[in-house]
Amino acid sequence: MISAPPPPILPPPPPAISAPLVPEGAAPAPVVLPSEQSVATDGELRVAAALTDARIRVDSSFRGASIVLYGAVFNPSTSPTDVVVVVRGPDAPVRLVKKTRNMGVWLNSRPVLFEGAPGFYMTASTRPLSDIADFGQLRRLGVGVDHLRIGAPDEQRTVTRYGVRDVVVSRLGDDYLDWRRAVIRLKEAAALYDTDPEGVKFVDKGLFRAEIDLPAVAPTGQYYAEVWLFRDGEPQSVSNLTLTVEKVGFERDVYEFAHRRPWLYGILSVLLAAATGYGASRLFRRN
Repeated sequence: MISAPPPPILPPPPPAISAPLVPEGAAPAPVVLPSEQSVATDGELRVAAALTDARIRVDSSFRGASIVLYGAVFNPSTSPTDVVVVVRGPDAPVRLVKKTRNMGVWLNSRPVLFEGAPGFYMTASTRPLSDIADFGQLRRLGVGVDHLRIGAPDEQRTVTRYGVRDVVVSRLGDDYLDWRRAVIRLKEAAALYDTDPEGVKFVDKGLFRAEIDLPAVAPTGQYYAEVWLFRDGEPQSVSNLTLTVEKVGFERDVYEFAHRRPWLYGILSVLLAAATGYGASRLFRRN
């Protein structure tokens, strides 16, 4: 006689979860859903931004780079806002000379050295800067090529002009603006200065993007990006970012060696040039 197999042993049921006791007359505690955890940001007007790549590596094959800056605008009201992106590279002195004609001969004038001119400067905005804020506001913030702070030559004095005291005037006098425009014109010709009045695009409600194009001649060092949020001509919020452009590989080793030991680098360069010239002369002499 075949007996039936014993029934399977089932695990005990889980303990019952009882709801917390609520005193009589008290309202139950609200349930917070995951989608409501960021509700607090709805009451604050601000901007947040980031870069797709915060480190650019430069080697012998570097032909420039394009970086995307993206972000979001948290605007609790219905008032329209504008976004302005400013990217500034490391400062470097700029030396300029001007051709002057003396007694029928063209000669170089006394060189002018501008300190603190950024090696790279770019602005991108949702519309022209003059439509976003007034002249004084842009000048105070230093936003735009026309309001870029470029250090004047060391030889300067302070005067009173148009009722304003302590106005700094360089030794260039009234020609200072012409020299300053020359600096900006040369930088723009090298694609190091750029202004794009429609460079910031809103891809969705509150979401925007802008492209940063670095040319092959972009200087290495630390770059600083400012993302300004304007409403009714006034800055409401700003987001600060950093970007690093650095040399890598053999080029970086040569660059660091030349700056750390300039005398030894110069001597080795002369010896290498002499050896190359001597070897070439011997080769062609045999031929």
